[in-house]
This record gives sequence, C-alpha cells and structure tokens, in this order.
Amino acid sequence: MDPSSIERAADAIASATALLVTAGAGMGVDSGLPDFRGNDGFWKAYPPYQKLGMTFIDLANPDWFAKDPAFAWGFYGHRLELYRRTKPHGGFAILRRWIDRMADGGFVFTSNVDGAFQRAGFDPDRVHECHGALDWIQCTKDCGAAPFAADAFVLTVDPLSFRAQEPWPTCPACGSLGRPNLLMFDDYAWDSARYDEQRERLSAWLAGVRAKPSSKVVVVECGAGTAIPTVRERSERVAHLTGAALVRINVREHQVPKGQLAIPMGALAALEALDAAIAAIAR
Repeated sequence: MDPSSIERAADAIASATALLVTAGAGMGVDSGLPDFRGNDGFWKAYPPYQKLGMTFIDLANPDWFAKDPAFAWGFYGHRLELYRRTKPHGGFAILRRWIDRMADGGFVFTSNVDGAFQRAGFDPDRVHECHGALDWIQCTKDCGAAPFAADAFVLTVDPLSFRAQEPWPTCPACGSLGRPNLLMFDDYAWDSARYDEQRERLSAWLAGVRAKPSSKVVVVECGAGTAIPTVRERSERVAHLTGAALVRINVREHQVPKGQLAIPMGALAALEALDAAIAAIAR
C-alpha cells in the first residue's frame, strides 16, 4: 500500500463537512463476528449446516418459516443472540467522533443486519439498513401490523441441532409467527416500511448537504465486497453525485474508480491509522 493513501484520505476526512459511512460485512469481523465469505467460511461458523450440505443461501430463505419454524429460528435466533452479545469494535467510536465534528453531520448506509451502529451509539435516524435488521420482526401473515422490535424475545437454540425451542417470536397484533424484518433470498414478503423510511431520511440529508455551496462530502466505506455490490455501488454513486472523495477500506477487494483512495487493510486497523493521521494534521 502507498503510505500516502492514508495521508490523503486523512486530509479528505479532516477537511470535509459531511461524512457518509458505508459498511459491509467486513466491518463486523474486528468485533469478532464470523466471516461468511464462501461456503467454507460459513460452515466454519456453523458446522451443523455443513453436515446437512446447506449453504447460507439455502438457509436465508423465508420459506423455512412456513415449513419448519424451529429450523428457521434456530439459524436466525442464534445470530440474533450473537449480535446482542457482540461489542462493536473501536472503529465505530472513531467514525462517531468524526461525524460529531462535521458541520453537516453524517449518515450510515450499511448492508449489515446486526444493529452494530445503533449499539455503538449512532443516531438510529441517521442509519439506513438496506437489507433490513435482525433486531426487528414482521408478521408472517401480513396482518397489517408494522415491523416491531425484537427486544422482548429471547431465543434458546440447541447448540448441536441449531433448532430453536418454543416460544418463537409472534406478532403482537394477531399472534401469528414472526420472522426477521430483513431481506432474504427470493423474499417477496419482506416488509420494507422501515427501509423506505430510512431511505427517505438519507435522501433528504444528502439533498440538504448538496444544496449548501460550502459543503464538502467524504465517503468512508468499510468492508464492502463485490459478491453483493449494493454498498460499493452506493458509495460510488454518492461520490459521483456530490464530488466526494471515496475512501475504500477493504483487505481483499480495494479497487477504486480513478482518482479515489484505496486502503487495503481491515476496518479497525485502517480507521485507527486514519484517526492518528487526522490528529497529526490538527497539531
């Protein structure tokens, strides 16, 4: 890596008035969350599914909630409890501190469903979870109830079979089985109400920033891969529309459009290096 990449990225962040943080699965690795990269990564985290010959794509399908709720909630219940126990790494606090000093504030756009940004103290009204969130549940019967928080539910999952014991989450309006309010594969029943509200807030923030002649946006992307390129595409689109500098932090897939900044490091190490370089600029 060119050492000047850190310095140039630090300068872009230090001189910005607005920060868009975009984040993919690589953001959670330094917090101790498993890396689902490829079937081997997924099966390392969940050996019982390897014995069944089932991939992440096989499991992340809403049909399981109709066919076998104990199996479906075994997978998602284990992940929910894992996310609840996981402390966001120090890079989250660094990003929060950067946003707090920005004249035009900041926003988060993430494909992660772990709720880590909210747990790290980010304003929930400034987070757009483009694939939904495991912390929220929707009714499987589409009774008209809005998505509801998962806080009241604790899932007990057998560590060998990965099947969840009853009671499973239920809709407070009609009593039907609940399912995570996140976008799965082949998911035509996802309730996108929360997504739509978050998207509108992000659009309004960006419009406000773009309307100010004095604004200067920087996009800091952490751990977003190419397998599902939603986050990378959003980063590049916002950078193009606003003239922002894009700082792409990614160990393996750090390629960037011409003129943008690539940092081939893990999220925590890169954010700590950038924070130190910003502090040096301030001195």
